Amino acid sequence: MTASEKNLRTCKQGHQYYKSSDCPTCPTCEQERKPAHGFLSVLSAPARRALENNRVTTLQQLSNFTEKEILQFHGMGPSSLPKLRKALEEEGLSFKP
Repeated sequence: MTASEKNLRTCKQGHQYYKSSDCPTCPTCEQERKPAHGFLSVLSAPARRALENNRVTTLQQLSNFTEKEILQFHGMGPSSLPKLRKALEEEGLSFKP
């Protein structure tokens, strides 16, 4: 896809970017708010937003869900599950059975 098929947008912070979809997320703002450490830092932006939008910001909160429930969050894909499992295991936690 070329830049001419994408729409130039400006976010609330003044960043300009091109998007071809209806997604309102500014890539610059998204990169700036990515955590530097912790389990959310290893996830893709859509997966991280999926957890945040469902108020899951700690591993303890994550452990209250089954894998199937997590996969139903909009933006969460199966490639994120191994990262989440590993983060939970490192803290002695696991997904709800």
